[in-house]
Amino acid sequence: MRDARCSALGIALLVAASSSPGVAQAPAPAAVKAAMPPAAKPAWTKGIQPLSRESYYHAIECGKLGGAQSPCVFYDADLCKNEDYVLSLYSPYKQVAYEVWLAVTRNQDPPEPSYRGAQQTRVVLGVTPVRGSKNQLAKVAVKRGGKTIAPDTSTLDGGGGNFIFDFPTFAPSATVTLELTGKARTQTCVIAPAVLARFR
Repeated sequence: MRDARCSALGIALLVAASSSPGVAQAPAPAAVKAAMPPAAKPAWTKGIQPLSRESYYHAIECGKLGGAQSPCVFYDADLCKNEDYVLSLYSPYKQVAYEVWLAVTRNQDPPEPSYRGAQQTRVVLGVTPVRGSKNQLAKVAVKRGGKTIAPDTSTLDGGGGNFIFDFPTFAPSATVTLELTGKARTQTCVIAPAVLARFR
């Protein structure tokens, strides 16, 4: 009985010590500043938005340009470079541009992607672990205008995951802070309105 009490007391003291202000905690990495997406033609400065006739035909024209790394399809390749995760964004515009770009790179006639199908697409943030990273992703949130926005749908898989947000979350009218909370540490990326405006 005495041994049990001593063990319980030892655990309690250990917990208290670990939560004490005097105990050093592992510092979080400095926030990453999101990189400006590369310029693409035709130019786009309206950010991610629900599909419209304008953005639909704009995406088709952008996809027709082809190229190994089309900036209208792969604009997010180096968006928030950090030691743990690689990010990718999926949107109605990107869905249309990708279908056209894929056909062009295969020397096929550019298709007319389904307008209705693309209309049903929302904003999907994909998070993939960097090779060798052991910081498994636990959750993702966006901070905007003093509020924290959780994804409408979260799917964790293989140390990363997919997270679905509504369009206003990434509107280019305010700075957005993206928080990628891992089991070991949190990576933070600050995305300025000028960067958000170049999202497609």
